[in-house]
Amino acid sequence: MNDTPPEIDERYRAMLLQRTGEERLIMGCAMRDTARAMVEASLRQQDRNATVETIRKGVFLRFYGHEFDRETCAKILAAIESSAHPVVK
Repeated sequence: MNDTPPEIDERYRAMLLQRTGEERLIMGCAMRDTARAMVEASLRQQDRNATVETIRKGVFLRFYGHEFDRETCAKILAAIESSAHPVVK
């Protein structure tokens, strides 16, 4: 859905393009950090005892889970789990 009038979209785009590439990159990184913090807070609210591993899996699923088939998702989740429990030789 886009309920923003075209002239406002154009004005906003012009404002963004007035910024340097570095400023736009910093903005994008800050937005990503904020989105991740919101997802992590949501996961912690659902499970107050969530482990770091559980949070990492949840973040992966929320951000990228829809981009992979079930088998690939399972492999990635297994890799997240195994990285939380490294094998000591």
